[in-house]
This record gives sequence, structure tokens and C-alpha cells, in this order.
Amino acid sequence: MKRWPSLTLFTVILFALWLLLNDSLAPGQLLLGLMLTVAITASTAAIRPLRAHPHHLLTALGLFFVVLIDIIRSNIAVAGIILGPAERRFNSAFMKIPLDLRDPYGLAALACIITATPGTVWAGLSPDGGELTIHVLDLQDEEAWVRTIKQRYERRLMEIFE
Repeated sequence: MKRWPSLTLFTVILFALWLLLNDSLAPGQLLLGLMLTVAITASTAAIRPLRAHPHHLLTALGLFFVVLIDIIRSNIAVAGIILGPAERRFNSAFMKIPLDLRDPYGLAALACIITATPGTVWAGLSPDGGELTIHVLDLQDEEAWVRTIKQRYERRLMEIFE
């Protein structure tokens, strides 16, 4: 029963969007829009994930600034690789990182962080969720990447979500 307020809000927003897109307040559009939004809301309720309950919002704020700094540094590094001399060799590779993080919201946040950072892409997660595969544009030191992911991101995400 706790889900009703969010489902009701979702229905109202979807209904308003329907009316805006149709640019009509005709009775037929009102009825069709209402029927569709109620049906869509009811049919998707089972697949909608539960809400995340993050803890330690100051840690989240700190993580935001850590990620912001890392994105700026990565932008500079990737620009150097792309705009630098053509003969400069870089070592593009996939690597695996063991994970302790199990919360789905924490993993989603980690995926966003890794993919938003230039030069890295989240490439996959093992079926048991214990190993992350990423692609790094210029992989020089694999252990440094493992330390970076685990200490700068995973530790903070575990504190926030678990």
C-alpha cells in the first residue's frame, strides 16, 4: 500500500504528458489518456524497482566532488592522448576488478561514474556480481586502477547504499 502515492503521481504525470502531446482536451482524448495511463501504471508496477534509501548524504556529497575532480583530470588526460603526437602509444585494454559492493543502486551509481569518466567504460558485471569488467583507454598500471575504483568509489558507495 505504500506504493500508491508514487503510482498516483506517476499516473498524473503520464496523463498530463498525454494531454500535452495530443494538444487536445476533447472528451475522447481525456478518456483514452486516463485509460492508458491507469493501464500502464498498473501493468508496470511489478517491474518498478523499490526506492533507494541512501545513507550518509555528506559522503555522497564528498563522492560527487571526488568524481567531478576525476572527470576533469580524465578529460585532460584523454585530450592529451587524442591531441598529442600520433606516435605516442597508449595501452587500451579490458581489465577485471573484484567488487564487494552488492547493492543494485550502488552498482548503478558505480556504472554511471565509470562510464561518465572519459577514458573508461563499464563493460560488464559477472553473473554473481563479484567482478567488474571495465575498458580503460590508457591502461598503464592495473593495480592502480583497482585501488582507484575500490578506494575512491566502491568504499564510498558502500557507505552510502549498504
